Amino acid sequence: MEHRLIVVSGPSGVGKGTIVKTLVKRRADVVESVSCTTRLPREGEVHGREYYFLTKEEFSRRISEDDFLEYDEHFGNFYGTPKSFVREALKEKSVVLEIDVVGALNAKKAFPESVLVMIAPPSVEELKRRLSGRGSETAEEIENRLSRLDYELSQRDKYDYVIVNDDLEEAIQDLSDIVDGRYSQK
Repeated sequence: MEHRLIVVSGPSGVGKGTIVKTLVKRRADVVESVSCTTRLPREGEVHGREYYFLTKEEFSRRISEDDFLEYDEHFGNFYGTPKSFVREALKEKSVVLEIDVVGALNAKKAFPESVLVMIAPPSVEELKRRLSGRGSETAEEIENRLSRLDYELSQRDKYDYVIVNDDLEEAIQDLSDIVDGRYSQK
């Protein structure tokens, strides 16, 4: 079977991280892409595992060398997906990349054979409940995340597949089927 680049995105709190990490743990033939960033590592983060931590100069050099499928700046730090990592990993395994909608659409332009998968919530109310239930964001941060919801979901027609995460195990299986090229949109 040919290895595939699967680009996963969706609103904050929809469960995309849980779905991707569970899939990668269950399948030896799938790896999660490791992005580059110019932000400092948080406690417990390891270079090459959570991110490749680069200086702004290193990041700029790699932009000039066209080594990113996509990159963007958030809150003064750069984040990007290295083409070199993806190309090397695809020789051995399928690669799952979890990024935001803008990054996903840019990745598709740079790597047209990639497969875009949007993870969508069963409802806005359920998404609000999940975000509040995490207890990791303030009310203002939750509102900021929800303010992007309409835009993100409005881009769903640009995706190859949309998985509604109303059942975690089913969503994981759906993503696994997409990796194998045997998923049919329900």
